[in-house]
Amino acid sequence: RDSEVRGTTPARRAALGAAMARRTDVICLFDVDGTLAKPMNKATPEMHALLKQLRGRVLTGVVGGSNLVKQQGQLGADCVKEFDYFFAENGLVAYKDGEVLAKTSIKDYLGEDAIKDLVNFCLKYIADLKIPVKRGTFVEFRNGMLNVSPIGRNCSQEERDAFEAYDRQHQVRAKMVTALRAKFGASLGLTFSIGGQISFDVFPTGWDKTFCLRYLDHVKEIHFFGDKTTEGGNDYEIYTHPRTVGHAVQSPADTMRIVSELFLADLPAEAVAATAAPARGPGLVSMAAAAAAIAVAVVLVLQQPGF
Repeated sequence: RDSEVRGTTPARRAALGAAMARRTDVICLFDVDGTLAKPMNKATPEMHALLKQLRGRVLTGVVGGSNLVKQQGQLGADCVKEFDYFFAENGLVAYKDGEVLAKTSIKDYLGEDAIKDLVNFCLKYIADLKIPVKRGTFVEFRNGMLNVSPIGRNCSQEERDAFEAYDRQHQVRAKMVTALRAKFGASLGLTFSIGGQISFDVFPTGWDKTFCLRYLDHVKEIHFFGDKTTEGGNDYEIYTHPRTVGHAVQSPADTMRIVSELFLADLPAEAVAATAAPARGPGLVSMAAAAAAIAVAVVLVLQQPGF
């Protein structure tokens, strides 16, 4: 009778409980652009459903170079509450369980004079650049870094895509980084890291994405997923760090595939349904989110023995 009511046997429920046990000594850390979402786009409902399931198995976290506002634009207004750890600006602004954990400022570290010298050099260099398009916001001051964009961050998505292709051919960012490194790298102890489509980050050496690892000393196993993992990319340092298991991805779809294979392949169908089910509350449940949960559930069921 118990099996009829519950839809499974006691042995099956025990196996289900073991499969759903959450490991708090393992964390999956994700870059944002190109890993959880396409650059400057929102993460899909399918990605949100997968991350919700994953959080039922291990700790989850985000570490990105952008500030929190930009990350919220891609991951949702409540994104800091949807991960166990959330690191904006490479971890210079750190959150745990949705609450501020710590903040570190480049302004306090370098001082105003050094920052003005950096900004002036960048603006003069960009003024002399001969590139197809220039827009606005060439230097963006963030809490833990400067973000420099030769085309300007105010460009449209179409202009972003065009600059990315142009930059691959003409190495605009790489050449500017070489000039900045020669001028300031040693004297100020700075690192320059190319990321995304149109910009690069400038920050004190050691303030790359590995900065966030200081908040994870208690975690035994750290898996990092990122797309800019080659030398010079802004995921390289954490991807190659001895404390992490690095996973290079080509796209958000690639991220979903690898996560499913590594952490969710053994999840029973009942567990998938339980973790992927959309929260019920006022208003209508998003059809897109429900469809995403069903799609991921079908994939994982097909991975079970016997299918």
